[in-house]
Amino acid sequence: MEHILDFYERECPVNTARLSFDERPCQLIDEVYSPMKMQPGKAQRIDCEYKRNGSSCLLMVYDIDHGQRYGELRDRRTKKDFAEFWDRLERCYRHVDRLQVVLDNLNTHTWGSFYEYLNLARASELRKKIEFHFTPKHASWLNMIEIEFSALSRQCLNRRIGNKEDLQREISTWISKRNQISTKISWSFNVPKARTKMTKKYKQINDNI
Repeated sequence: MEHILDFYERECPVNTARLSFDERPCQLIDEVYSPMKMQPGKAQRIDCEYKRNGSSCLLMVYDIDHGQRYGELRDRRTKKDFAEFWDRLERCYRHVDRLQVVLDNLNTHTWGSFYEYLNLARASELRKKIEFHFTPKHASWLNMIEIEFSALSRQCLNRRIGNKEDLQREISTWISKRNQISTKISWSFNVPKARTKMTKKYKQINDNI
């Protein structure tokens, strides 16, 4: 945990981009009956019945130091999806020598995914440039991208969206608006606060040493 908190506290190294990455499942929920349009003094009326049209998965990166985010909607979150996402994203960061990435310990989040689904030369190039910083198990809340997903859920996905095309358009519009004003996350949780808040946990660890 302290490794990630220190990562957020320190200055970004020269010729480096610091990124936060994760995936988010998105349910495709469609209407059975068309909603009644809003009228003066009356909200839109939606029938309680709905139908499921499957799901998609949003792969998204948040640039910690520049307040930019990049997202890609895919059908799944497999090793292949992970490898192809980073293959494309790295091309947006050709101007830096190093990518430092905060992410969780999902079994697809490995350099092995690159070697399995990209050609050898490209996989080796990504491995040398991308540096993984994993959050502890059961501590995905330490990943800044979770704050972005929370904002996305409240501001964009809090209604029924029935197909992938509409979902992609809505997410792309949301990302574009936040990128235009370079919305940044104000992260305040640090190591001193962690040691104060989690005194009992630290004591348990020290007692077991």
